[in-house]
Amino acid sequence: MTKHIAPALIPLWLLIFLQAGISASSLVVEIVAGRMIAPYVGMSLYTWTSIIAVVLAGFSVGHWWGGRIAARETTAALRITGWTMIAAACTTAGATLLLRAFAGPVVESISHPLAAITALSTLAFFLPSLFAGVPAPVLTVAAMRGRDQSEQALGAMFAAGAIGAIAGTLLAGFLFVPWFGSVTTLLVITAVYVFAALICFTLGRASSRGYVASLAGIAIATGTGYAALRLPAICDSESSYYCIRTVSMSDDPNNAVRLMVVDHLAHGISAQNAPRVMFTEHAAMLDALPRMRMGRTEFSSFHIGGGTYSVPRAWADRGISDIVVAEIDPEVTKAAVERYWFDPTTTSVLHEDARLALSHSEGEFDVIVGDAFTDIAAPEHLVTREFFDLVSDKLSADGVFAMNLIDNVDRLDALGAVVITLRAVFPSVEVWTASGRPEKGERRVFVLLASAQNSPVSSIETLAPDPIRFQVLGTSFIDAVLHRANARVLTDDHAPLAFLMGFDPAVD
Repeated sequence: MTKHIAPALIPLWLLIFLQAGISASSLVVEIVAGRMIAPYVGMSLYTWTSIIAVVLAGFSVGHWWGGRIAARETTAALRITGWTMIAAACTTAGATLLLRAFAGPVVESISHPLAAITALSTLAFFLPSLFAGVPAPVLTVAAMRGRDQSEQALGAMFAAGAIGAIAGTLLAGFLFVPWFGSVTTLLVITAVYVFAALICFTLGRASSRGYVASLAGIAIATGTGYAALRLPAICDSESSYYCIRTVSMSDDPNNAVRLMVVDHLAHGISAQNAPRVMFTEHAAMLDALPRMRMGRTEFSSFHIGGGTYSVPRAWADRGISDIVVAEIDPEVTKAAVERYWFDPTTTSVLHEDARLALSHSEGEFDVIVGDAFTDIAAPEHLVTREFFDLVSDKLSADGVFAMNLIDNVDRLDALGAVVITLRAVFPSVEVWTASGRPEKGERRVFVLLASAQNSPVSSIETLAPDPIRFQVLGTSFIDAVLHRANARVLTDDHAPLAFLMGFDPAVD
């Protein structure tokens, strides 16, 4: 007959403490996973969907395995659980090394973004989640065995797991990531897992030989964590929102040109001695088209997104004042000031969500610029009819709304959806892009102008940084795009912009 350890020897509070701590740690890892993968594939609905699915899959396998372990004699089950915690510590500490070593090859070899995101998530975070999922059933069974009110113990263990998950989510988002960064956070969780392993070994009455053997596992986890900590930082600064990097684009120290990379995407280029020169097509259009429409320098503007603050900096250099920028991340603004020659005294900067900032603003603006749309990371709440209604309310009578958009020229579904949504609000909607026939499969940059009247010209030439001509697309062509795409108005309830931008797994 199997003999179990007397329940009184394992205080319920200790099992609850273990359950809550391990659950909290596993959720911290899940949140950090999104932050760590972002520099390689960006942050989007698809990123979080893949991460959550992979982590839940790991938990599921771990719970199943833990249930089988829990069927053993209690002390033996706890000793095995201690080893799974050592494994959780090693794989958690190693997640950083795996991403650094394999993220580049994975992204380069897997062309489909969704598959690449899922592969990276699985590579780095499936095993940590699997091993972290083992203790829950073991600890719960240990808490129930031999107790007169085992049902209450069961409820307490489930509650501890849920409370731990809540605490871990809050700690990751509000404490660990913004204060310590992703790598250090994973090392903290590694230490928690090692501590949990030692408790499990103690409760499982591990032999002295078992403790000595566990030191090897702890040494591996420690060495792996140290190696991860010694890696050069990917980010110049890691904020609550982004990984921000600066890349030098010029070898001339007296004529510096710098690129800002936010997560994995370029968010602006600025030149030290040429504030009026834009270096990307979308920035060139967002700079030149509103000025063309205003025909003067005395106009007010509201900018959605800061980045390097290239357009506000250029406009301030031209003598345009009354510039307001809504940039949600203060670290982006700090980087723009310190590394991209942005003078914050020329602009009123609001560090909050652009939609909220615009709704709270007083008065009207002659120009509203939407510069927060990049690849699949486009903020969907800024492309809906409800938001465009707000934009219309905040524009002066002869004002103009200019927003950039990227879409696959073979589909143009996202372009069609945004155009038809703007048409539901504005009498005139123009689509501008670089002159010239697009290549098959090209992801082209567009700027949409929405207002009460059409532009006085159909083409302009500006610097990006070499001279480039932009033109407005014909109405008949746009109507054909809308018809072919069966474009529908985007709303706060349904705005699948990332899906429309060409990431349908059936079409690639």
